[in-house]
Amino acid sequence: MTPSDRHTHAALATLIVLQTIMLSALYAGIKPHPPIATPLFGIAPFLGASLAIALWAVIVQPLASTAGRFLSVLAALMALVSFGPQKYLDPQFALIWPAVLLGQVSALVIFAQVFGVVRARSETSTANPARAGAA
Repeated sequence: MTPSDRHTHAALATLIVLQTIMLSALYAGIKPHPPIATPLFGIAPFLGASLAIALWAVIVQPLASTAGRFLSVLAALMALVSFGPQKYLDPQFALIWPAVLLGQVSALVIFAQVFGVVRARSETSTANPARAGAA
């Protein structure tokens, strides 16, 4: 496993832990917990789907395939619903800032690693089209 793979796995695992704790707090009613629902969906099913996608990305290898990269980016985007920059305006920010900051750093690591791999593959394919076709 390369250092990039380790960083991406660690970032996905971090999102899994953060979202599991938030989902557990919601079910247990421990403050601060996410709202039960948003205007678009129930938060518990959304967190469940976010956790499943992040775990799926880990299992299929987050940087090794197009599916893994897509799932990794999707997991990061879904996590930003809970930990994105909009949380700086949340009245409970003083209570949730560690999770918000760590969630944002994890999402940034995932984006950087995935787009770094995509860029490297793109450069390889333009530098050597015959070799890119074999990959």
